[in-house]
Amino acid sequence: MNNMEGKDLNRLKVVLAEKKRTNKWLAEQIGVDQATVSKWCTNSAQPNLENLMEIAKCLKVDIQELLRM
Repeated sequence: MNNMEGKDLNRLKVVLAEKKRTNKWLAEQIGVDQATVSKWCTNSAQPNLENLMEIAKCLKVDIQELLRM
């Protein structure tokens, strides 16, 4: 059994960690509540396309990087 089995991977959470950025930082950058970003990072909610584009821009990644499995 590998470490990833049974765990939901969240690309936003991974990219934030890779970029050494916090939920709070991202929330401030795109003008949403920190709780909203937290929900996105735990898969409780998903960002709409407009927010997804803003996230990609702020994190300087291609939007596909946030969508891939």
